[in-house]
Amino acid sequence: MSHRTVPKVGIGGPVGSGKTLLLRRLVPLLHDAGYDVGLIANDILTQEDANVLQRSFEGEIPKGLVAGVETGACPHTGIREDPSMNLAKINEFLERKPDLDLVIVESGGDNLAATFNPELADYFIYVISVAEGEDIPRKKGPGVTEADLLLINKIDLAEYVDADLDVMESDARTVRDGDPFEFTNCKTGENVDTVADAIQENVLFE
Repeated sequence: MSHRTVPKVGIGGPVGSGKTLLLRRLVPLLHDAGYDVGLIANDILTQEDANVLQRSFEGEIPKGLVAGVETGACPHTGIREDPSMNLAKINEFLERKPDLDLVIVESGGDNLAATFNPELADYFIYVISVAEGEDIPRKKGPGVTEADLLLINKIDLAEYVDADLDVMESDARTVRDGDPFEFTNCKTGENVDTVADAIQENVLFE
């Protein structure tokens, strides 16, 4: 069955960088702006993140619009090499709600080489944590350099892990070559509104 095209945002990043918490802060902002959102969480062998999201949005997002995809292999498989399982879930979403405004696909915990297949994501957000080390931006990697938006998350931990945010900002500015990046604290929601604005401006065009 053919379906209309629905805008899709991919969110990638290493294990523990804050992808799921980002979604928990981001989706209510998009809802408040009037958008109906479907969520897909990729994991290797579990539905753990999907279950967390379902509980988080119970009563806000219908159960059929939150799904987990078990890739059974490296997260790259499901978001880049063979996105067919994720695309099938998106089609299921559209069968349930043909006028769905947006689908967000969260990758399983990946590494700096992770990117999204263009069939699966119109806009790619990559999340890193300051706890991974202040040198993460200058290590580059396609996730850091090719994402449409890079988020440097957990800025509240910088002082505890000896991460210099000024260094991370300078390195990110250099390796991103003018492409946007943002410091965030998804625990408090700091600057998540900027992420919502970027999605509206670059994906939803409203």
